[in-house]
Amino acid sequence: MLESAIQGLTPEILWQRFYEISQIPRPSKKEGKIRDYLRKLIKDMNLTFREDKVGNIVVKVPATKEYEGVPVVVLQGHIDMVGEKNKNIIHDFENDPLKLKKEDGWITADGTTLGSDNGIGIAAALSIITDKDVIHGPLEILFTIDEETGLTGANSLKPGFITGKILLNMDSEEDGAFYVGCAGGIDTVGTFNLEKELVPNNTSAYNLIVSGLKGGHSGLDINLGRGNAIKILTRVLKSLEGLEFYVSKLEGGSKRNAIPREAEALLYISSSEVNKANNLIKELESRIRNELKSSDEKISITFQKSDESSNFVFDTDFSNRIIDTLLALPSGVISMSQDIPDLIETSTNLATITTGEDSIIIGTSQRSSIESAKQYIAQSVLAIFSLADANIEIGNEYPGWKPDMNSQILKTSINVYKNLFNKEPEIKAIHAGLECGILGNKNPGLDMVSFGPTIQGAHSPDEKVNIETVIHFYELLKGILKTLATVNKG
Repeated sequence: MLESAIQGLTPEILWQRFYEISQIPRPSKKEGKIRDYLRKLIKDMNLTFREDKVGNIVVKVPATKEYEGVPVVVLQGHIDMVGEKNKNIIHDFENDPLKLKKEDGWITADGTTLGSDNGIGIAAALSIITDKDVIHGPLEILFTIDEETGLTGANSLKPGFITGKILLNMDSEEDGAFYVGCAGGIDTVGTFNLEKELVPNNTSAYNLIVSGLKGGHSGLDINLGRGNAIKILTRVLKSLEGLEFYVSKLEGGSKRNAIPREAEALLYISSSEVNKANNLIKELESRIRNELKSSDEKISITFQKSDESSNFVFDTDFSNRIIDTLLALPSGVISMSQDIPDLIETSTNLATITTGEDSIIIGTSQRSSIESAKQYIAQSVLAIFSLADANIEIGNEYPGWKPDMNSQILKTSINVYKNLFNKEPEIKAIHAGLECGILGNKNPGLDMVSFGPTIQGAHSPDEKVNIETVIHFYELLKGILKTLATVNKG
């Protein structure tokens, strides 16, 4: 556990940096501690850096001797991570270090996200600075903040913050693949003014909990058929509509870019209805378990007496309106690309629901590699919210990255890969919001490619990074930098 998990792994310099990063809390929007680490490390290396007002950092790295005159290359990754944990795990993502484990050729964490997204990329960039075996031209290493919950860092970059016209993004998650395009995204949120009444007499509080789902990244994993805990909770509530029960709270999901793994409702119900409710829930659980037997075999739906209490329940008509809205909201793949095999073109994710004293907030996110399709599915979701009389908010919109198959850095990267591994790499686009789309918009003419090691379960406590592919990733990065330096040397 902890540092022993990385002992003996190669490249040693990269794993040591990754371990250091894993011990520094860095959830999205709370990157102060990792920025302090980077500032100190950069100063100790006698390098210069700039930091903008939102916290993005760019480090200037001198070229290897005799390669000073070649074009500047930008290495880029984000310093924040998604903070997700299993319900039984006690972990404070703002203060606690991660606990690393090595299991069957993978590095993972103990019941939490690992932060290999994008900690491995950051560790690789830092390793390049001090690795004496690397030949490279002048580098700019761009560390961006808050990629996971809004792409805030990339969106806030000012023109001229980076000067290089070649960019290597290290935030992809599949060994042997170069990514040359990504989806754009938009968040749509519906807020309902809570209509409530006093808790009826002769009722008791019960928790209805959906758990045990795998969840995952709402872009990368949306095509795997995994259950959405909020949708399942809603189905259970709908199955109970013939009984007399009252909803007091609905909670589910935690991140706009994660498929909800858990959701729960606080219900008030009379004792005479409890057995009927139990039977209906068990019957539906069996059906849903059969539906999800290949993707979420550990799903659990529990109904048990609650220690919680509330002084209100939802008005019955309002409760029905919320349940029907959740049922109507689409969630999953909407369409596949007609141009790139197996690429999801458009999707939507029912991501979160929270209950406050006076409101219920439902959060969703839409993605597409085609701008018009992104707008269409967002409008469809907004129409449902509008029909349900919700207050509508649109936010966190970002552009996609259109593939350029004639890219020079792509051609160079392919050649390096073939020379290193004696096989052809895959060329792909990704159904997720890489920062490349924004960076390309802000820096016209920027030639980009994205790559990384194999990471599975990103944004969930199942996150893990494959050890062997980290070796490939780092060798590839070094090979691309060397080729760019030697080919362009005057």
